Amino acid sequence: MSKTSNQIKSLTMLALFLAIEVVLLVTPLGYLRIGVLSATLMHVPVIVCACTMGTKYGVLMGLVFGITSVINATMAPTVTSFAFSPFVEVGGFSGGFQSLIVAIGPRLLLGWLAGTIYHGLIKKGKSVSLSAATAALIATALHTVGVLGLILLFYAAPYAQAIGVAQGALMAAMGTVILTNAIPEIIVAIVANIALTKALSARR
Repeated sequence: MSKTSNQIKSLTMLALFLAIEVVLLVTPLGYLRIGVLSATLMHVPVIVCACTMGTKYGVLMGLVFGITSVINATMAPTVTSFAFSPFVEVGGFSGGFQSLIVAIGPRLLLGWLAGTIYHGLIKKGKSVSLSAATAALIATALHTVGVLGLILLFYAAPYAQAIGVAQGALMAAMGTVILTNAIPEIIVAIVANIALTKALSARR
């Protein structure tokens, strides 16, 4: 296949992943409201893109994910949206530049980790299924830890007040987030990444 054909194929694939992110953003599937919290499926296209197209494309998709997070927090704010958007004020709490770090930083890491882990394992002779599952597991878990950790770093007091818990109990509340949101997100990411990466890799 010629270089031009490969470039066209890559751009077509990237456009498809971008379109999926946009569809998820504008439908309830992208950010699922659970009380004051949101679970998400936005990480799945990022991981699949990183595994099937390469790490640099995964990072680009992570950037798109981060930007959609800012847009979602701005356009459909909840009591904790100040942690993800510098453009909203909720309950007397305003976001700032740190909000962009929370919203975008872990999403860039998500794409980089997924691509790096997957392609590293493939080069070591591991199967597509094992590589895809491992990449999805580690990338999704560390993405969640990154988001929650940055919230604790920048917005511990206002975030605790916004969700109605004492600041000293915020870590326990974050543990609940991991149980109710992160574990399902990890399972979905693993299943989807194995299926889609195997299918798309077979067509390349």
